[in-house]
Amino acid sequence: MRDKEELFLIVDDEPDMCWALAEILKKNGHGSEKALSGQEALALLERNRFTLAFLDAKLPDVEGLDLARRIREIDPAIPIVMVSGYFYRDDLDVWRALREGLISGFIGKPFLNEEILKTVDDVSRL
Repeated sequence: MRDKEELFLIVDDEPDMCWALAEILKKNGHGSEKALSGQEALALLERNRFTLAFLDAKLPDVEGLDLARRIREIDPAIPIVMVSGYFYRDDLDVWRALREGLISGFIGKPFLNEEILKTVDDVSRL
């Protein structure tokens, strides 16, 4: 049984993508908070402790990897999973961010629900 205090951060400038991720998590007993910009995400991080952050690569106000660096300053231990239709797993920037530990995982858009749930399960084991 999972801890009921698990809360996931979803950062994507597409409201439909935020809704889809939130619904996948909700149907599996997880709560989430959504942010449509980097600034919204940083404000939520100041007020909440998150189990994991799902982070889009391209946001209107900041690049996803730059936001990941700022998130690390607030919460160095939070796993960050980039969810992107812009990058691919084998892109140099993504590979470097994974190797350096800036991000903990990568999921390409479009994704399968199972990919999101597997990521949640993997993080729960850490």
